[in-house]
Amino acid sequence: MTLRVAVVGATGNVGRELFNIMDERGFPAAKVHAVASRRSLGRKCSYGDRTLSCQDLEQFDFSQVDLVFMSAGGKVSKEWSPKIAAAGAIVVDNSSTWRMHKNVPLVVPEVNGEAVLGCHKMNIIANPNCSTAQLVVALKPLHAAAGIKRVVVSTYQSVSGAGKAAMDELWTQTKGMFVNDRPTPQEFSRQIAFNVIPQIDSFLEDGFTKEELKMREETQKILDPAIELVATCVRVPVFVGHSGSVNVELEDPLSVADAQELFREADGVVLVDNPQEDQFITPIECVGEWASYVSRVRKDPTCENGIMFWNVSDNLRKGAALNAVQIGEELIRRGVLKPERALA
Repeated sequence: MTLRVAVVGATGNVGRELFNIMDERGFPAAKVHAVASRRSLGRKCSYGDRTLSCQDLEQFDFSQVDLVFMSAGGKVSKEWSPKIAAAGAIVVDNSSTWRMHKNVPLVVPEVNGEAVLGCHKMNIIANPNCSTAQLVVALKPLHAAAGIKRVVVSTYQSVSGAGKAAMDELWTQTKGMFVNDRPTPQEFSRQIAFNVIPQIDSFLEDGFTKEELKMREETQKILDPAIELVATCVRVPVFVGHSGSVNVELEDPLSVADAQELFREADGVVLVDNPQEDQFITPIECVGEWASYVSRVRKDPTCENGIMFWNVSDNLRKGAALNAVQIGEELIRRGVLKPERALA
């Protein structure tokens, strides 16, 4: 057969990035459909050198596709992913709706690619939270080598993780500050321009936010349920690129040099780590890139087997669209989907 693909939420940040990444990676699709809500009907979406016309979600026949990248938000996914799956397509969902469902694999291909083989229970595969995706790629080699007991992570997350309107708000507020136009927060609980906000998603009764809970639960599901993780997630005035300060307590000793070598050899990780020569990564430098970047690897002197590092990635790519496309590639590689031109 030839692989037929639909992108639901085609006009959003992640939807647009999905088209870019499929084209860049030569994803083997014979037919690609742009799908969104009725208000986007007829809008044009770029896919390589082609232009796709947006189709209406409620009228689209999903029996004509094999794979659907769902990037339209949790409410839409909750209603439509089971319907699409029932029509025979495999859904790769970018929302949080299905991540902790016991019958839905939560997949980061460099970490647990084999989990895609369990997709037929519901024909849905979940893409993890953007902060979790880049983190577990970096944690995987440490866990394999020395066993992770505990992780403490503080994130510095860009506004693009909250969508296009959030990016617009940062831009508008930043401009307004220079003409004494007092910012009026709409997408965030506080002014985001020239500020940081220690809240992502809503607060829970224990004082943590849903975002912080997601990082804990998703890391355990993807990597190892025995890993203890605690997070503080902060929104920062950066357009694209999530960062994290990570402290890892290991079961076994691991030198800084050995940790650096593990990162250097790990699938999906790029090590940029020579502070004396001004070599470390920042969000601006990772925009448009595919990897989970690691810098400033050092010993944590406060515990027996502690390693610290700085972790940065393009959240619209590895944190969302790229990981979704990689899941599609993993489905092909493992024979779940079989286009005429298989991946090498």
